[in-house]
Amino acid sequence: MSSSAEPTPGDPRQPAIRVVMMPRDTNALGTIFGGLILSYIDQAGVVGAQAYGCRRLVTVAMHAVEFHHPVFVGDLVSFYATVLRVGRTSITVRVEVEVDRRSRNGERATVTEAEVVYVHVDEENQPIPIRGDE
Repeated sequence: MSSSAEPTPGDPRQPAIRVVMMPRDTNALGTIFGGLILSYIDQAGVVGAQAYGCRRLVTVAMHAVEFHHPVFVGDLVSFYATVLRVGRTSITVRVEVEVDRRSRNGERATVTEAEVVYVHVDEENQPIPIRGDE
């Protein structure tokens, strides 16, 4: 954990998306719904895949999501997307989720990570090549 709420100097990563968690996002225990975080992971993965020219994507799989820390109301959550593999019609993106606890002196923690597999599809939802080989 870092005490800074800003990106670490020299860290070239830019988040695919950043979201401040609100009270409407909580479960009965007062922490943020895990399903909401999963939804944002899916969205961040798409942002990462779009850098490869993918226009329309469908999610095929999300692998091994394990939550290491809770997320609270007011936390700033950053979703970092890194493309791991590009196949003919599929693309795998690793999404790392970090939280900046603004209400706790900018404490930073890694919440979870996931590998998400997408397939690039046309208007009829049929797989199409990713690398412009269409």
